Amino acid sequence: MSTGKMGTTRPNPLQWIAYAFGAKLPASMNDWVRNDITGDHYVIRHLLRAQVPFLPLYALFLLFPGPLWLRGSMVLLGVSLAVFYSVVYIHQNRARRLQKNGLPMDLDNDKRRAAREAEEDAYGRAWRHA
Repeated sequence: MSTGKMGTTRPNPLQWIAYAFGAKLPASMNDWVRNDITGDHYVIRHLLRAQVPFLPLYALFLLFPGPLWLRGSMVLLGVSLAVFYSVVYIHQNRARRLQKNGLPMDLDNDKRRAAREAEEDAYGRAWRHA
């Protein structure tokens, strides 16, 4: 375990790989999990983390017989399907990962929460008299 900014305990590489496969991290890492799942760039982190379980499959595709372009196409198809489903289920995966680590399922980034509240207020002001 190492510490990052603000004294947050970070997972070691083996813990991170287990986390990428869906394992719960120790409670001492809840701040890191909160930032990982609700931080400013959580979508990119989610998409990259979601690829980790598929890496052995991609490597297996490259071992198939046939021309390199065909094997590369198999990997590309696998990556595109994995990214598609990662995007489609990002909110469910996010809520489940938060719940699994003992955090509220509706936890959100402060910036996104403020933007959503401002948008709701603007909508209310615009349509209050209608």
